[in-house]
Amino acid sequence: MSYFSTPSQPLMHKVERRLRSAAQRLGTTDPVPSVHDLLRRTFFYPEGDERYGHNALTPMAAPFEPSFSEMQPSILRFTIEPLPPQASSIDRRNESTREMRRLLDQNIGTDAVYWFDRASEPYRGIGNGSLLDYGAFFGSSYDRNGLYSSKVYYETNGNGGVIEGLPVALFRTVQVATQMIPGLKPLFTTIAAERESGSQRLTFACTQPIRLADLQPALDQLGLGHRLPGLMQTIGLVLGGRFDIPAHAALMAFGEGPNGPDFEIYLLLAHIPDVPPSFLSLLTMGLAERPRSLAALERWIGAFTPEDEHWPGRFSIVSLRTDRTSPPRVSLYLRPVEFELQQEAVSQAA
Repeated sequence: MSYFSTPSQPLMHKVERRLRSAAQRLGTTDPVPSVHDLLRRTFFYPEGDERYGHNALTPMAAPFEPSFSEMQPSILRFTIEPLPPQASSIDRRNESTREMRRLLDQNIGTDAVYWFDRASEPYRGIGNGSLLDYGAFFGSSYDRNGLYSSKVYYETNGNGGVIEGLPVALFRTVQVATQMIPGLKPLFTTIAAERESGSQRLTFACTQPIRLADLQPALDQLGLGHRLPGLMQTIGLVLGGRFDIPAHAALMAFGEGPNGPDFEIYLLLAHIPDVPPSFLSLLTMGLAERPRSLAALERWIGAFTPEDEHWPGRFSIVSLRTDRTSPPRVSLYLRPVEFELQQEAVSQAA
């Protein structure tokens, strides 16, 4: 059966309208021309089709996830799970790789393509697809000058062997983390290219409960111990005074940049009990001392709020990222209300 076999109006048109509207509100270039074909191949079924619910990125919703980053406050960022629901993990991995190479070649240059080819080689080999679930996610971001960055999230499916193939500096960082933080399971590696540089990170699922204070020795070893109080302050504020995180309710990512190791912790809000209903208000309280970041967040929320709604959707993840020179900065990940499946479709998909 062909992926592209329904005569109905595809969801692609609604995704493109939201991206164009958000770009206008945020003051960025329109991303649609550069990813139109990818969106066409991914969102071919009509709006509300229950098949969209079968995805690993945003289950029970169309696989389209915008995000806000305090570190990139005026940039339009989004991630998709490419291709329709019945596509194989290898198809998604290959599609993400092709799109990344195409965007880099057209917008950044051949040096970036060459760098990406070398960095991604261990994750796109033919023999690495047999145990994969979704294969890969694809993300891109745009500023007023065009493509700002492009990235592929290659699934590792818990394969600890991927650590051995990391660049030397990142390998050392990850080795410290896995030796000193129990219960880390490799989930995906992110290979990202911006206009002037490229980077790689490894993200882990936290399969055991976490006491934030217990991260001190590992962060000390990475030269990031002085950032733990700031991390705990924001997390405690958002979670209503909670400083422990249940098993499978957080992710941790480790990278290696120009300032040495960097660290990001992702809170999976749906898996944490008793998250305050007003968590976003609490978060904005924490941003009050950074008025530019607060204004950027409010503008971003407006950019993804449909005209007939009062709210953009459900926030699925709050993350905090830091390195030796930058204090913790916030990111928010959204399940847009306009791409959620209706309850009857959710029941069918379940």
